[in-house]
Amino acid sequence: MLRKELFGGHATHDQSDRLNKILSGTEITGDIVSDSNLLIEGEIIGNVSCSGKVVIGTSGKIKGNLVCVNAEVDGAMDGELTIENLLVLRTTARIKGDIQTLKLNIEEGAYFEGACVMKSPVSNTSMKTDFEFDE
Repeated sequence: MLRKELFGGHATHDQSDRLNKILSGTEITGDIVSDSNLLIEGEIIGNVSCSGKVVIGTSGKIKGNLVCVNAEVDGAMDGELTIENLLVLRTTARIKGDIQTLKLNIEEGAYFEGACVMKSPVSNTSMKTDFEFDE
């Protein structure tokens, strides 16, 4: 389920001129809903929903679910990730939880524990799922 479906907000896929920052040393307990991009260097205990891009920096931690359009993870995440488009797990990423995304990029060294479902893009063409192998 996308952020706009969960919280009834407006999906504005790129709000690059607006950025919310949660700095290192900051701890937040509770859910966060944002229509602007979000940089997390602190710790969040709660769910995060964003209609833009979420970047979890190397010192950033989320203990809860993440729903957003795009995400880049350098830090730690303990919960489910539902990413509408692209999820990038950097070398220092530590993920414990299931992932649902359209595109996934995992750098060498990133740690991921959980299941991953790659969603198909919304289009009129269907992807062929039957494969045949030549022997």
